[in-house]
Amino acid sequence: MKNLKELFRVILAVSIIIVGITHFVVSDQYVRIVPPQLPYPLGLVYLSGFYEILGGIGLLVPPVSQAAAWGLIALFIAVYPANINMAVNHIHIDHIPDSPWVQVVRLPFQAVFIAWAWWYTKVTDLDTQASIIPKSLISKEMLELN
Repeated sequence: MKNLKELFRVILAVSIIIVGITHFVVSDQYVRIVPPQLPYPLGLVYLSGFYEILGGIGLLVPPVSQAAAWGLIALFIAVYPANINMAVNHIHIDHIPDSPWVQVVRLPFQAVFIAWAWWYTKVTDLDTQASIIPKSLISKEMLELN
C-alpha cells in the first residue's frame, strides 16, 4: 500500500505542477471562470498557479510535504468558487468538453482532490516517501520540521 500511496503522491504532484504552469501559459482560460465579485482576476490566477506549483513541489520534499498537503487542501477550497462559477454560468474552457453536465460533474471531483491531498497530511516513513531530494541529504533535523 505504501508504494501505491507514493505513486499517487507523484501523480498528484506532477499533475498539480502542470496545472499550475498552465495558469501562466493560458491564463485567459482561468480568468474567465474567476467569479466577477473577486478583484484582480489575472492576479488571482497567477497566485493560484504559483501555489499549485509550490504545493506540487512541496509534496515531493519530505520536510515540508505535510505542510504542502495542507496548503493544497486550502487551495482546492479557495478555487472552488471558480469551479462553481464555471458550472453555473456555463463558461467554456478550451480542451474541456462544452457540456453543462460535464461542468456540473466536475464539481464533486474537488472533494476527491481534497481527500487525495489529505492523504499526505499524515506522517510518512522517509524510507518509502517519494522525494525529489536524495534521502542522504535529508537530515534528521530537517525531518523534525515536518
